[in-house]
Amino acid sequence: MNRFFVDPVQIQGDRARIVGEDVKHISRVLRLAAGDQIVLCDGACTDYRARIDEVKKEAVLLTILHSGPSVTEPQRRVTLYQGLPKAGKMEIILQKCVELGIWSVVPVVARRSVVKLCPQEFEPKRLRYQRIAYEAAKQARRGIIPQVTSLSTSYEETAVSRHDLLLIADEEERAVSLKEVLRANLNALDIGLIIGPEGGLERCEVATLRERGGICLTMGPRVLRTETAGTAALAMILYELGDME
Repeated sequence: MNRFFVDPVQIQGDRARIVGEDVKHISRVLRLAAGDQIVLCDGACTDYRARIDEVKKEAVLLTILHSGPSVTEPQRRVTLYQGLPKAGKMEIILQKCVELGIWSVVPVVARRSVVKLCPQEFEPKRLRYQRIAYEAAKQARRGIIPQVTSLSTSYEETAVSRHDLLLIADEEERAVSLKEVLRANLNALDIGLIIGPEGGLERCEVATLRERGGICLTMGPRVLRTETAGTAALAMILYELGDME
């Protein structure tokens, strides 16, 4: 069944409206009509099975038939702090992490980031990245649209201390594995994941993050690219903690 995100304000009692670009997609691409059923999601983990009543030029009018919690969201909220990579890689990272179940993504200008931008320069990119997150969430049938935050100018300024568990992917760590850390923290519900840019993290960044409660760990014997590391770590985290079943 086709699925669409809608603003909660467009759902009133047993009536709902779809507006914007999805109207054209419904009418011209999918060619849905009155009587057809679709699923709506309010972006806050509630799904609605709805019947189309009328397809207008500016809106699709529907009747809500049933509502219930989304079943696609992981119990763990994983926030990725991604060292800003070279052009093009961020799109891949976002798309795949959203498909897997990321909660939010915080782009960070790391010391070894080749791309150096200020938050104002990054904002047009962030809007494009948020659209990529929206499309990936829609495709993956997510119950939320993960947020791409404004650019953080360093790992030192990020609010990493708020998490139950803060994981630092550190290529210089050899002894502590991701599996070991996760099995010692099975009750962690809010997890922060630090991934450096090309070239990894500088030791001063690692030291600062460890002072704020971060745990350094190895991702295995092979060195992963920055666009691979976050996706791989997220899949491992959700699998090990039972959110991929």
